[in-house]
Amino acid sequence: MGQSRRSNQLLVPEANAALERMKMEAAQEQGVTIPQDGYYGHVTSRDAGSLGGYITKHLVQMAEQQLSGRTNR
Repeated sequence: MGQSRRSNQLLVPEANAALERMKMEAAQEQGVTIPQDGYYGHVTSRDAGSLGGYITKHLVQMAEQQLSGRTNR
């Protein structure tokens, strides 16, 4: 135990580091503590949902910017 079992497979495995950074940024902004051992069983549904919503919102913004030809970098 103590290890999370991810059933989601990344379509672009090279994006894993960027997604992890985004998750840490989301957690910091939302005041959610990310478990160091990777076990999320003690994270409330509310906290997990706020992280997922934050990440989704930012991924959609990034996609919209790409589609419109604008970038933040």
